[in-house]
Amino acid sequence: MIKLIDSISEFTGKVAAWVFFAIGFFITYEVISRYVFNSPTVWVDEVSRIGQIWAAYLAGAFALKHREMIVIDIAFRRPDTTIRKVVETFAICVVILFCLTAVWYGYGLWLKSTLRGHTTDTYLALPKWFTQASVWFGFGLLGLQAIAEAVKIWTVGIPADETLRHEV
Repeated sequence: MIKLIDSISEFTGKVAAWVFFAIGFFITYEVISRYVFNSPTVWVDEVSRIGQIWAAYLAGAFALKHREMIVIDIAFRRPDTTIRKVVETFAICVVILFCLTAVWYGYGLWLKSTLRGHTTDTYLALPKWFTQASVWFGFGLLGLQAIAEAVKIWTVGIPADETLRHEV
């Protein structure tokens, strides 16, 4: 099960990277269209915003899997100690609690928008459920990856930090 969660996080992280790349392409297209051909688009702004929202939420689980989120290890530098495992587990439990809250309220907001047919107040009038789904979906993935990381802390161990290896 842990390998499946890791694979999903890896996949969604790569999807997020490609979405960010596409956003860069869209914005470049808009700049050329607007300033070279004097013909701005109506879709680039909204599509880019929605892409950024989705990519940011999809990248969270990937960042946690690769231990690229904020880590403060001044007090507990050695990864092989029990106290470090306890502290990391506590931090991950806080992340899981936050994820559960975001999924609970995000899903409720998404469901309400879906049932009522809310749309954005733009020319494209895209359904709001599409953007709001990114919240509970992304935090759901982050929560699953957090659970996987908590299990890995006690079964595999905490990976040694590169800076710690160079200091020893």
